[in-house]
Amino acid sequence: MKVEEVNRCQIQEWYPKFKSVSIKTLIHQLPESFIQYLLDDSGPFLLPVSVLNEDALPNRIHNPNEEEDFQVSEGSGDEAESSPPPSFPELELKIKESIESLGGAVFPKLNWSAPKDSAWISTAGTLRCTSFSEIALLFRASDSLVHDLCHVYDSCQDKSLTRPHNFFLALRKWYPSLQPDMEFRCFIRDQKLIGISQREVTTFYPVLLEKKNDLLLLILAFFNNHVRAKFESENYTFDVYITKDERVKVVDFNPWGAFTLSLLFAWDELEHIHSEGNDVEFRIVEDRCAVRPGLKTAVPFDYLDTSAGSGWDQFLRSADEELRQQSTEAGA
Repeated sequence: MKVEEVNRCQIQEWYPKFKSVSIKTLIHQLPESFIQYLLDDSGPFLLPVSVLNEDALPNRIHNPNEEEDFQVSEGSGDEAESSPPPSFPELELKIKESIESLGGAVFPKLNWSAPKDSAWISTAGTLRCTSFSEIALLFRASDSLVHDLCHVYDSCQDKSLTRPHNFFLALRKWYPSLQPDMEFRCFIRDQKLIGISQREVTTFYPVLLEKKNDLLLLILAFFNNHVRAKFESENYTFDVYITKDERVKVVDFNPWGAFTLSLLFAWDELEHIHSEGNDVEFRIVEDRCAVRPGLKTAVPFDYLDTSAGSGWDQFLRSADEELRQQSTEAGA
């Protein structure tokens, strides 16, 4: 993998080319001071002071009696040693304007990644944000964003930098009606679509069994008509969402291999499909026993320990055994 292939998958790079077939998005370049704030883990967990007096947790219940325990007395040693919370007034005002123009709610991401692992900390348990303060909370609490900030080029053969020169905040319009069963990951090898996987692999959706062939035709036509000639890399993945009226929308692009999840495939399986010259293979979760643990565990999928003897390894073995027993009983 080369640095240029990774860079093409940054949202500020691909979105302008695919704007007409993607989710409405507004993009802001982030000041370096905000990036350093995200990286700073030397002190307490502090959220930026809001110039608009917005609260990152607007639905929380304030208890003045409990909050007294955390107040610092004037002139104490703690006060002298602690630094004031940061503030980013110009950025906050720009983000407020963008959120309002996008309907009042967005889901945020950096150049490549969204803070999915910190959704649990928000009042709604999702990535839905209505203010800069909520975005700052998700970003500050996220471990997965460290990938973008420090490790995005780790798998590149021609790596010369540890991070891009600039970081960007993408604000994507929040659609409460989006259904997770209609998002799919497409795998491209040598500019050929070789595999499609259900994106949300922690749930069984019976409707996908009924629509599988129709969905395959929609995605294949979309790739040939809108993606193949526009995206410069030969090997990559892209995610799509299919609306109720059967329009296909680009959600994201990711490099081939490295930190990209292969979901219902293994990377060597995809290489085999490509080498054999087979037609595109479309995989979905076909029953409840085939679901896979993932982001719903509130732990990034990449960080799950599935090694031999781990808790997830035992869980998967038990699930496989139950599936075999059901198959044996059905054939009896």
